[in-house]
Amino acid sequence: MSVWDDLVGQDRVVEQLTAAAQAARATVAAGRTAAAEAGGNASLMTHAWLFTGPPGAGQTTAARAFAAALQCTSPDLELGGVPGCGFCDGCHTVLSGSHADVKFVRTDGLSIGVGDMRDLVLRASSYPTGGRWSVILVDAAHRLTEAAANALLKGVEEPSPRTVWLLCAPSVQDVLPTIRSRCRLLVLRTPAAEAVADMLVQRDGVEPETARLAALAGQGDVERARRLAVDEQARTRRLDVLRIPLEVGDIGGCLAAAQRLVDTAKADAEALAETQDAKETDDLRAAYGATEGSRAPRGMAGAVKELEKRQKSRATRTRRETLGVALLDLLGFYRDVLAIQLGAGGALANEDQRPALAKVAAAGAPENTLRRIEAVLACREALDRNVDPLLAVEAMTVALRAG
Repeated sequence: MSVWDDLVGQDRVVEQLTAAAQAARATVAAGRTAAAEAGGNASLMTHAWLFTGPPGAGQTTAARAFAAALQCTSPDLELGGVPGCGFCDGCHTVLSGSHADVKFVRTDGLSIGVGDMRDLVLRASSYPTGGRWSVILVDAAHRLTEAAANALLKGVEEPSPRTVWLLCAPSVQDVLPTIRSRCRLLVLRTPAAEAVADMLVQRDGVEPETARLAALAGQGDVERARRLAVDEQARTRRLDVLRIPLEVGDIGGCLAAAQRLVDTAKADAEALAETQDAKETDDLRAAYGATEGSRAPRGMAGAVKELEKRQKSRATRTRRETLGVALLDLLGFYRDVLAIQLGAGGALANEDQRPALAKVAAAGAPENTLRRIEAVLACREALDRNVDPLLAVEAMTVALRAG
């Protein structure tokens, strides 16, 4: 399977990245000047790329596939094959995260600090060990602190001839103008529900009707659609969220719905902590040679404190992400309600919830629905400003009741 197959509904992006990977191969094989003189498309390759698009469209997937194509060693390339076969050692090690010349940067916390970015810029100044490209893929580049972004700018301004920066962000506005002006921009689009459903049927063996409903409910987020199609717990949590519009008839219902939503997010964070935090702590103790009941080795206390700080930040991010998914489901619900009220055609995102949608639509006017959509958006903004989650969600559910 080609590395490009996971990019659902992104044919234009695949075409551009494939051409760039071919140009990169020509650059390595013949030298930049020789490739240009030979009439090749070396100008299609550049040292910095910015991948943007709506949530779930596949920015990181596209960047990882491009990194694999740059390191592809398939014998078919000599016969005119397309880089990114998915089977060679170069592609396999990139996709598995073990390639020596590909650094994948993703923070579990709320931001990427300047210390980490300075280390990456230093790494970018060296040549690749395998003789091809040194690739640094920064997922969630919008989480860079101001100091980290300025450090990244240094690396992008003065690139090594064989280093490629791949930055992923929700939109071009989330990246400093000085950085984005030095990057080639690739904008991914929301994939069609039909394409997502077809992918679920062919690759995950999902029943066609289940795949169709999951693709619609995913609202263009490929990974979200996959989870809804194969994970019973994800489907149950979505249904819990979609009950909220029917439960906010009184203040007690509003507060109970808010508490349940926040408790679910907290449970997700705690479930992750049980498996991941304990392993990280054990690995740290093993690295310092600490044994049960013995005195902590010198320097370990500071490392443990730093680890606990990262784990706490990760737990906060997990809660926010869980609440974010729930709020997106609510937005989709009220958007469907508005479509019904206005008599719009086309499939609904929550096709499996038509009775509930019709009930809410009949109980109010489009103006009420618009105010409820604004309440959900206001809750998202409040969470981004670090407002206490329970207070933010309670304010939202009360506003949903008021309409």
